[in-house]
Amino acid sequence: MAQKFYVVWAGRKTGVFDDWATTHQSVDKFAGARYKSFTTRSEAEQAFREDSSAHIVRRTGDKSSPTKAARSAAHTAHLYDVSIYCDGACEPNPGNAGSGIVVYRNGVLSELWYGLYNPQGTNNTAELNALHEALRIAEVALNAGHSTEICSDSQYAINCISVWAPNWEKKGWQKKNGEIKNLDLIKDCYAIHQRIKDQDFQLTHVAAHVGTEGNELADRMAMYGALSKTIDLKRYEGALDIDVLLKMQRG
Repeated sequence: MAQKFYVVWAGRKTGVFDDWATTHQSVDKFAGARYKSFTTRSEAEQAFREDSSAHIVRRTGDKSSPTKAARSAAHTAHLYDVSIYCDGACEPNPGNAGSGIVVYRNGVLSELWYGLYNPQGTNNTAELNALHEALRIAEVALNAGHSTEICSDSQYAINCISVWAPNWEKKGWQKKNGEIKNLDLIKDCYAIHQRIKDQDFQLTHVAAHVGTEGNELADRMAMYGALSKTIDLKRYEGALDIDVLLKMQRG
């Protein structure tokens, strides 16, 4: 992945940073955070000095019910051309499981997907199913030349493919303490991740239910998939009215 430089105009720390982890700590759930990525340090430093409104991206992490304008800014840092949020739901756990996907293109809500119903699923399986579909969408976007981020609130799913899978693969897909659950699904996710991880791609963990629009919408789609018992992954055909969507049943 090409080096990126991040400008934070408003956050816990401000300045120019050369890694996303530090930037994320500075702006995550910081109301009114302002930040953006650049491809060169000189561009970033100039933007920071000028503090031009053209470079400002706003985000909020207010846990209360945010305003419509604040919510629309909260879904993404807009550091990537395509931002994909994925989530799984299961009620009860194990039981009726579904997955949801939300796609933003250039910071604008573009697509909602729901389904992958499993009557005997688990929350972890639903999260992995959602991540698998998000990875498939990400690969298409990357191949088309679009920088892409996937956001998931499942640390389990993220760890499976980016932390644990390389070691499991070396050991013949085995681990010391019993079987690897959801192994086939993990392998499928890992294969895609290996193909795209060195491109302009980021896999990010986000906190659940803190008012981040993309995460909240993915949750609603996951529950909609479980409640409607939709087996295939289907695109949501209703109006993309965020206020209405957020009133749907949450997971």
